[in-house]
Amino acid sequence: MVPGIYIHIPFCLSKCGYCDFYSVTTTQKIPSFIESLQKEMVLYCGFFERFDTLYLGGGTPSLLDAGQIEEIIDGVHGNFPLSADAEITIETNPGDLGSELAESLHRTGINRINIGVQSFDDSTLAFLGRRHSSAEAISAIEKVRAAGFGNVGLDLIYGVPGQDMQSWMKTLGKALSFTPEHLSCYQLTIEPSTPLGKRYKAGEIVPPDEDLLYEFFMKTSEFLEASGYTHYEVSNFARDSYFMSRHNRKYWDHTPYLGLGPAAHSFSGNRRWWNHRCLDQYIEAIRTNMPPIGGHEILTDEQRRLEYLYLGLRTQRGIDLDTFRERYGYDLLHEKGELLRTMEREGLITITGNSLCPTRSGLAVSDSLSLIDP
Repeated sequence: MVPGIYIHIPFCLSKCGYCDFYSVTTTQKIPSFIESLQKEMVLYCGFFERFDTLYLGGGTPSLLDAGQIEEIIDGVHGNFPLSADAEITIETNPGDLGSELAESLHRTGINRINIGVQSFDDSTLAFLGRRHSSAEAISAIEKVRAAGFGNVGLDLIYGVPGQDMQSWMKTLGKALSFTPEHLSCYQLTIEPSTPLGKRYKAGEIVPPDEDLLYEFFMKTSEFLEASGYTHYEVSNFARDSYFMSRHNRKYWDHTPYLGLGPAAHSFSGNRRWWNHRCLDQYIEAIRTNMPPIGGHEILTDEQRRLEYLYLGLRTQRGIDLDTFRERYGYDLLHEKGELLRTMEREGLITITGNSLCPTRSGLAVSDSLSLIDP
């Protein structure tokens, strides 16, 4: 299992009402952040033998200029051995993607670009607090294609209060008109601490009920699979197995990864740790030549087993029963055979040979499937 690197770039021009990821709405500290990030790389130099993915997330990485992004990538190459065929991904906001930036990103060696479109409906974008329009999203996609990107992912959101199936299917159809290599279709989650969460608590908005959310999920999966995409994880679709996110798959099967930047998480063996969720604390820790770790946990064998089961049942490939037994000393077929057979009859899972896989209906209720092993 070859590890990956995640770099959290914590800057946004404004916070979307639904977003719970760590970011700050000022760009003044970008130079100090980049300087600290370079020093953090030195602290972890030699930590893993090799990496085959690099993911720049946020926040809004595309707020940085091309020179700053190139400096970060050069720092990675200078401190960590990346494989020659490494997948290098950057998250972007459509409002930032002019032709010059798109071309510059391509020249840095980035070979996979995610565009946070979220919707092609302007009223939905306004409700979500996005700072781009549908027209800007279309322009951004055209510009990254013109710049030479052959691996383009579009992020979309469904289950927005007031959204109907017709407008969502129209957004999906528009997305497919650009033949993206990857689509992430996320159900809107209303986090209590966000502005949207506070509006929900005050009774100002009403999210779709569970039946409608289930319909959103099923129709999305059916439509995209009929259009040639593989539904390989609860929220993710790829036009070909080559375009499945190599980096994100590491999170789902307990492959090690190194997180750099404020609020970034890392994992190796049975240990998970995370950086300070505060830019100033992060910078101050680096200034004193200390790893900017805000906390850590040691996972028990049972916790690792439950995580592996939970994450595996969110993916199309599911669980390899032999691997599960060898890793965790737990025979699912023997211990949970009756329950598994019931779930198979209900059309939630299939068991073929040594593979336990969720069906489309199973993916729709994947959180419940993990209760197989309480």
